[in-house]
Amino acid sequence: MPTKFSLNPVSLTHENSLKTLVENRTAYTLNKCELNIFETHATSNLVPLTFNDFVVTSMLRGKKVMHLLDAPGFDYLPGESVLVPAGITMKIDFPEAEKNNATQCIALAIDNQKIESTLNFLNEKYPKTENNYWQFQKNNYHFFNNIELAQVLNKLVKICMDGSSCKEIFADLTLQELIVNIVQLQNLNATDAYTKDEVNNNPLSFVTGFIRANIGEEIKLEDLTSKACMSKATFYRSFKREFGISPIEFIQRERIKKAKQLLADTNYSVKAVCLESGFSDVNYFVRVFKMLEGITPKQYQMVCQPNTIIH
Repeated sequence: MPTKFSLNPVSLTHENSLKTLVENRTAYTLNKCELNIFETHATSNLVPLTFNDFVVTSMLRGKKVMHLLDAPGFDYLPGESVLVPAGITMKIDFPEAEKNNATQCIALAIDNQKIESTLNFLNEKYPKTENNYWQFQKNNYHFFNNIELAQVLNKLVKICMDGSSCKEIFADLTLQELIVNIVQLQNLNATDAYTKDEVNNNPLSFVTGFIRANIGEEIKLEDLTSKACMSKATFYRSFKREFGISPIEFIQRERIKKAKQLLADTNYSVKAVCLESGFSDVNYFVRVFKMLEGITPKQYQMVCQPNTIIH
């Protein structure tokens, strides 16, 4: 399972202050955004919710089943976010919510002019490669939070709930950061589903595909710059701008993704998994794995295969 990062917890509303047991709302309104915190304390089905602005939602506690854009319902859990266009109605099930197991999420409504001005600024000052544009991808709306997205959402929640006289300034700057982070994360996720033509027409997507296809081998930055037909400096800058992480970080995360697959599906030793995933040093592999996943490779393998004898 891909890694996902949950947001910092927000205190639940005291029982005596609840206005309703289903989607009880607490709102913090600023000039360019509105933070809504919803919590539900009773099971319910197909609860409708619509916003007039574009909304970034992220789960804090519990489980929802989200019905959106005529797609099949999907489980919605902490560490995940969903983007909802303005005027689109979500229909939400709460299959496990109860008094002592509340469901809680945030819904950050963002002023459309703020989104447009940020994307226009990016397209003017930092144009993407191959005449592509900075924009939200409508079909890429449900994803796991990476650490960068979790951090910026935590920052915005804190700003909106704070009483600082400078909160509008801080919120305006952080909204720009959020918008950029979302587009970068969508770009990164989209590389998994690119068609052959899309990969061949986009040098950075071609490079990510090459990395995934050769993740168990030694991958040199010089080889990647050559395949992208860019100088080293241009390639590094373009990659970081497009995806929000450096080429080295991307390789590292892909190797850990490969290692997790091997640990979950085989009884390979940690050393064998290390080598199969493209790492050359076991101690370094264990250190990186624990940094990104919070547990060691051996612990991860035991969680995935509790009844298997691992050599």
